[in-house]
Amino acid sequence: MLGGPAPRAGWPWGRGRPWGRGRPRRRGPASDGERRRGGGTRGLSPASERHLGFSGRSPPRPSTTEMEQEKVHGSEELRAEAASYRCSACHGDKDWGLGHPIRGRAKSRSLSAAPAVASTREFRRTRSLHGPCPVTTFGPKACVLQNPQTIMHIQDPASQRLTWSKSPKSVLVIKKIRDASLLQPFKELCVYLMEENNMIVYVEKKVLEDPAIVSDDRFGPVKRKFCTFREDYDDISNQIDLIVCLGGDGTLLYASSLFQGSVPPVMAFHLGSLGFLTPFNFENFQSQVTQVIQGNAAVVLRSRLKVRVVKELRGKKVAVPNGISENGVLAAALDAEVLNEVVIDRGPSSYLSNVDVYLDGHLITTVQGDGVIVSTPTGSTAYAAAAGASMIHPNVPAIMITPICPHSLSFRPIVVPAGVELKIMLSPEARNTAWVSFDGRKRQEVCHGDSISITTSRYPLPSICVRDPVSDWFESLAQCLHWNVRKKQAHFPEDEEDADEEAGAGRAGS
Repeated sequence: MLGGPAPRAGWPWGRGRPWGRGRPRRRGPASDGERRRGGGTRGLSPASERHLGFSGRSPPRPSTTEMEQEKVHGSEELRAEAASYRCSACHGDKDWGLGHPIRGRAKSRSLSAAPAVASTREFRRTRSLHGPCPVTTFGPKACVLQNPQTIMHIQDPASQRLTWSKSPKSVLVIKKIRDASLLQPFKELCVYLMEENNMIVYVEKKVLEDPAIVSDDRFGPVKRKFCTFREDYDDISNQIDLIVCLGGDGTLLYASSLFQGSVPPVMAFHLGSLGFLTPFNFENFQSQVTQVIQGNAAVVLRSRLKVRVVKELRGKKVAVPNGISENGVLAAALDAEVLNEVVIDRGPSSYLSNVDVYLDGHLITTVQGDGVIVSTPTGSTAYAAAAGASMIHPNVPAIMITPICPHSLSFRPIVVPAGVELKIMLSPEARNTAWVSFDGRKRQEVCHGDSISITTSRYPLPSICVRDPVSDWFESLAQCLHWNVRKKQAHFPEDEEDADEEAGAGRAGS
């Protein structure tokens, strides 16, 4: 599926916290048989269910006359139901039947125009971050065969709001290490969470080993209440309800690496150097944290990459606890969830890297250069942007492939659908090995026979917004990257404009 794995309604974050405000509304009315069975095909008539073979019960044997009538009208019913299939986000509650004009040029309107009261339904799709639902009837006789099993129910990103099935009780506080300026905000936040909200606070053990915290006697009673963990030793994925980050973008990337499955909602405060992914200011953190705990916040689902590195063990007697067999060769596998990008580069070698890129099993190109970046839309504003790629909004389902200093001038960055699977391997004629890193961490060598499989993960990172996904993203572009900042062009003085108009009138009169 090219659209990528979509998070379904009720998808858990952390300890079973559902997101959204409930399951999406069904696209059509259920049949009598479906209501009795609790499932069935969505919105199809009983005749169409029998025609498509989806019915879960055995209907009585029809007579010869009924069979002839069903044969004559079967295709018309399918065409009628295909034409009435519509997206509620695009067309509101308006049904699209055979009588609706589908041919000819549709009337276009400006998205910025304010709709009249009577035409609000027509403009509902302009408030959606999803594109308009395409009409699946083509001309008078052709349509797309509807397959109810492949229909994805994806909530509009613009309406995604945080909600809790139960009040959050445990929070993970991630602080930037070796930064003395964050000690006071860290203490204030932890005291507020423990004493004012009666929450259990988890921190990394090495955070409490900071000399400034160890020597602070007044912070001692609070410090004894912390629950500590060690990275790569303790699994806290099922114990955390909320994550609060204090620092820069690196703290958010680190939080993502701690959760290889479902990720709790993340609230990131801008206390670092750049802060593109950290939209909150710490000045009024009490009211902002209270709103999040009460469930009054918008979220943006930042897609992650599911990466699997398979390393071939060539003639080495190495004990591999998670060893797998590929084509009869013992291999070791490494799985990782990546928020920004996977980087394959030439490492310390002076030779060009030479890697083959496969898409869904087909070789699409060979990268000859310093390397290649495979990034998410979130990572499009990081290393990929420095390598010349476009910046993509995090709600766009896509995977970016960006070469690093390619040897071919025609090798431009490309964007592929989020549902594809990429596989990267060293070319047989490669002169040297390559190196791979995941969000700048866990760097390792890639040799001949090793493979890197990359696809979109089912577990996005829910990042809490200050206002909404669109406003926060453009605010970050302007404040952090100074996107399209330039000195404004000066306008003509009024006297020069009048002189130009008089000169033009004189030439027209002569």
